[in-house]
Amino acid sequence: MTPMFRRYLVLLSLVCCLTPLAAWSDAYPSKSIRLVIPFSPGGATDVVARIVAQKLTEAFKQSVVVDSRPGANGIIGTDIVAKAAPDGYTLLASVASAHTLNPSIYKLPYDPLKDFVAVSLVANLPIMVVAHPSLPAKTIQEFIALAKSKPGQINFSSGTSLIQLTGELFKSATDTNIVAIPYKGTGPQLTAVLAGEVSLTFDPFTALSQVKAGKLRALAILAPKRSPLLPDVPTLEEAGVRGVDVASWVGILVPAGTPNEIVNRLQGEIAKIAAMPDVKERFASISYEPVGSTPEQFANLIRVELAKWAKVVKETNFKVE
Repeated sequence: MTPMFRRYLVLLSLVCCLTPLAAWSDAYPSKSIRLVIPFSPGGATDVVARIVAQKLTEAFKQSVVVDSRPGANGIIGTDIVAKAAPDGYTLLASVASAHTLNPSIYKLPYDPLKDFVAVSLVANLPIMVVAHPSLPAKTIQEFIALAKSKPGQINFSSGTSLIQLTGELFKSATDTNIVAIPYKGTGPQLTAVLAGEVSLTFDPFTALSQVKAGKLRALAILAPKRSPLLPDVPTLEEAGVRGVDVASWVGILVPAGTPNEIVNRLQGEIAKIAAMPDVKERFASISYEPVGSTPEQFANLIRVELAKWAKVVKETNFKVE
């Protein structure tokens, strides 16, 4: 066998190996796709996921069917995707609390890193500090000074684990001692501030209309940059407080082992969706900002948040009641 013929056989074998993969990628998707939402229908996550499903259906010319699998704070639906075939036909619409906080407070049947591949961050919803108008603090700097002068005397409402731990993160970063008062959900948590039962809360923009109406005062945004929805409200970093970036994001993941070609195809379409004017408008109506990140950016966000919440849970000895 001549060297020339040997090189020909090597090249031929490479072509034979790569052609089926390329053909498979080009043909994807060839059937309907299931998008699992690990929460009940009707919430903001559900709205975002259904918009993405609709747009992917239009792009792929294949149905993307929303499958709501609520229960156990998102664990049931997430586990379904973790154990699904890694073929691109089962997607997960996850959120910050379910994917990066749950691992620190629950025993999970899956690993949030090893059992999933991050596709793209779809939408972001920063947390803001909102206070009752009677609170004698007009700015976040004034509030921090007030809280330091009255340790243990200022309360905040907490309707979820994410909000309570955000409060703990805030306390640690500002060296204050504000007290969490538990409520059952973000709705009751906000109502408590409106009624003056507590002084403030950490809110995922559900209070946007009340802030604009003057019924509540937004003191700061817990994000690296200001929100276009409230451009006059400063970030906590602008007050010199770092390390308290908290958001209620929505992102798409797939089971570990899903081919890179499929992941990249999905990410490319999601990036296009995030840039669509009508999507931006629909997201803004529920206070979300479209993102469309790369898989690497989303995976890094997950790793950073897993470490952040693990540290807060350990330092505060937080337990789910």
